[in-house]
Amino acid sequence: MSVTLTERAARHVNRYLEKRGKGLGLRLGVRTTGCSGLAYKLEYVDEFLPDDQVFESEGVKVFVDPKSLPYLAGTQLDYAREGLNEGFKFNNPNEKATCGCGESFTI
Repeated sequence: MSVTLTERAARHVNRYLEKRGKGLGLRLGVRTTGCSGLAYKLEYVDEFLPDDQVFESEGVKVFVDPKSLPYLAGTQLDYAREGLNEGFKFNNPNEKATCGCGESFTI
C-alpha cells in the first residue's frame, strides 16, 4: 500500500519547496511519544536515504522509512484550513484511537 497526498497538500508542499529553493519531497514517519503511543513526524527531504520507500503522489515524492511504513500504509495526507488554524491532516486507515489533545494516536 502507498502513502498519498491530496491535491491541496501537494500544492502546499510544492510552494514550500519552491520557497526553500531546494528539496526532493516530503518525509513522513512516526515516532514513539504522547499519551496514545505514536505521533506523526514530517520533514522536507534534501537527501534520499538508502532504505527509503518512495511514493509519488500529485507530483510530490513522499519518503517513508521502512519502520514507519506498516503504521502509515494507506494514509492520505491532506492540508486544511479551519478558522484560524491550518496544517496537515492525516487520514490513516490504521488508526484505532487518538488522544484528547490530538498529538498522538494508536494502532
